[in-house]
Amino acid sequence: MSGIAATPATRPEPVSFWQAFAFWLKLGFVSFGGPAGQIAIMHTELVERRRWISEKRFLHALNYCMVLPGPEAQQLATYIGWLMHRTRGGLVAGGLFVLPSLFILIALSWIYIAYGQLPVVAGLFYGIKPAVTALVLHAAHRIGTRALKNGWLWAIAAGAFVAIFALDLPFPLIVLAAALIGHFGGRFAPQVFVVGGGHGTAKKSYGPALIDDDTPTPGHALFTRARLARVLLIGGGLWLAAMGLLLAQWGWQGTLTQMGWFFTKAALLTFGGAYAVLPYVYQGAVEQHQWLSATQMIDGLALGETTPGPLIMVVAFVGFVGGWVKQVLGPDALFLAGATAATVVTFFTFLPSFIFILAGGPLIETTHGNLKFTAPLTAITAAVVGVILNLALFFAYHVLWPQGFAGRFDWPSALIALGALLALFRFKLGVLTLLAGCAAVGLAFTLLSPV
Repeated sequence: MSGIAATPATRPEPVSFWQAFAFWLKLGFVSFGGPAGQIAIMHTELVERRRWISEKRFLHALNYCMVLPGPEAQQLATYIGWLMHRTRGGLVAGGLFVLPSLFILIALSWIYIAYGQLPVVAGLFYGIKPAVTALVLHAAHRIGTRALKNGWLWAIAAGAFVAIFALDLPFPLIVLAAALIGHFGGRFAPQVFVVGGGHGTAKKSYGPALIDDDTPTPGHALFTRARLARVLLIGGGLWLAAMGLLLAQWGWQGTLTQMGWFFTKAALLTFGGAYAVLPYVYQGAVEQHQWLSATQMIDGLALGETTPGPLIMVVAFVGFVGGWVKQVLGPDALFLAGATAATVVTFFTFLPSFIFILAGGPLIETTHGNLKFTAPLTAITAAVVGVILNLALFFAYHVLWPQGFAGRFDWPSALIALGALLALFRFKLGVLTLLAGCAAVGLAFTLLSPV
């Protein structure tokens, strides 16, 4: 009863561009936990606490981002920023989601390659990894409780989990199957795929939002062919200009040119997040181009797991090491070479995401309540819950059995993970506080344990 009484009855005050800028900047530094954790953070802040957007509109945007190649959490931030404050809002929201992670990874990559494994850093990571596992499990639970409204959607989630965990099917195939189920299910059993089933209660719980279920689409978000052509022309022009600059300076076989081309292709294959494209990145960066070694690739993934921002930001580490090893700016400018390569790689990886949102957003805004569009996306969201659970198990396996099942069970990591889960589910601890506490525990254990 107290929760109902506390529900706000009026809309929040309008949010200025600079208020939103401050929030997106903060989000860029606290967006830990991979896409599941990042989406959960945005839901808590934007839907529940600040009420900038209703849950129905939030999920509608999320469904679109789920079917795009690229990091869905970063694209969701771009979408909401664009909806609130036009193109500059989208660029700021999406850009600040990535830039803090880029700067942090450049610094960590430099420490890694210049000074090797530091005991203090290893100790911090030892505590953070179990916390990240707990965050992903917690986020999977939160998204599942919102998205899985009936037995049919639960069955889709379970089928997706079996498909990716046991059958090792590619994520694009799982997305296609879920979309087909939603397409035909929306025709023959529409009540199963009506997303609004849980939104009535959501609205009672959180109160009216600035962008509510019935808020008209703002003028800048209305679809026009001229606007679509303009976005595609500008986006394509930026890619051509950047690639042309690299070609003019280093030629087609130059390391930076090859990185730009390779990560453009990778950006268009990242259906299902970073783990869906990591085998492709590994094959190209390690085996084909030899920008880094297999061991360095695994260490880079660990850095990507424990820094804010999209997990696909591991490509910045790949770029930094490749630029350093290949000495793209000469032997006397190794750090600058690494930082330049990391920036180039990040630009080509994320440019398509901005184009997808700014070009496709107006089309998506015309589909509210259109079951032909929403039913496939509802099914896809259900399938993604199963995929996120698989990701959580992937984390747990590598954290608890670092040498594989044949090796020892890492009981300190298990205790840290259990403590983190208790802190999240029982005490609702914040992400930053949780990570800081687990890092401290991991550092203490590492320094105090006998060699």
